[in-house]
Amino acid sequence: MAPMGIRLSPLGVAVFCLLGVGVIYHLYAGVISSRLAAFRQRRKVDLRDLLAVSVEAAVLGGKEVKKVREENGLKEKSKGKTKEGANELLTLGDLQSHRKMYNLIRNTFPDVVVNSEEHDDLVDKAATWSRDIPADILDKIEGGRNVPAESITVWIDPLDATQEYTENLVKYVTTMVCVAVEGKPVIGVIHQPFTGSTAWAFVGQGSNMHARSSYSISPPNVIVSRSHSGKVKNFIHDAFGNSTTITAAGGAGYKVLSLLETPARETGSIDQADVYIHITFIKKWDICAGAALLNALGGHMTTLKGENIDYSGEPLNKGGLVASVGVDHKAIVEKLPSWDPEKH
Repeated sequence: MAPMGIRLSPLGVAVFCLLGVGVIYHLYAGVISSRLAAFRQRRKVDLRDLLAVSVEAAVLGGKEVKKVREENGLKEKSKGKTKEGANELLTLGDLQSHRKMYNLIRNTFPDVVVNSEEHDDLVDKAATWSRDIPADILDKIEGGRNVPAESITVWIDPLDATQEYTENLVKYVTTMVCVAVEGKPVIGVIHQPFTGSTAWAFVGQGSNMHARSSYSISPPNVIVSRSHSGKVKNFIHDAFGNSTTITAAGGAGYKVLSLLETPARETGSIDQADVYIHITFIKKWDICAGAALLNALGGHMTTLKGENIDYSGEPLNKGGLVASVGVDHKAIVEKLPSWDPEKH
């Protein structure tokens, strides 16, 4: 009699294979995970490309801001109040600009952290970089400055000076992008939608902006926020004397531009100041781009105590700020009275 063959059940074979896969997964999951992590860490970003995308994003966002304002379809609503009691507004211009700027940068550099003032669930996968690098960037900035993607934090402000935007004080309005590497502002873009002017800078590489030929600090002309000023006027008079000129203006981006040489000043569309001071809390997407511009031109933006601001992590800067270029920044800081923004 012939011996009977062993017949394997298809179900048993499937179960055996699944068990085998499970064993292999548990044995090698750690190795696979670590190799994937290492691969992600090796992803590099060319900062010149990121500068070009940042300029394109700021301009695209600015077009949305201008379009909504000209159509008078702001649909404004309140996001709440600041610590000082000022109303924080949100308009369709903020949202439309955010969608353009955020999606363009995220789609082009998916491994980079992007923090925006606004939030929206709309994902636009069609927002892609044109691959164009503006001629002035090609002329001034060398490519090949590659840094790990995980070292980068991008801060975008889709519409700076929303309060003034609702009041049709459009000269104060900007769209901004900042690139921080290891918490230090390296690339800054400030675009003025209603004049079409775009200021950009790459620290250590170049900028399309310049510091003015002269500044005064005896006393300085100090520019401050018109909507979040708090007790800043008394603070400035205590620091520099009662004869100090104080200019109130909207938008942190605009106030940084007021410190620089800009063609817009010839038309009277931008103020001129020597120092920018803010003594209350302020968000990093408001100030990071300006910090990069000033740093690239030999200037400084610090807390009121003269400390550098870390542009990674949580978005709130609680130390106030003082910004200058072309003057002795340390001497300015030393004149400031003791002040704790967290207590005022």
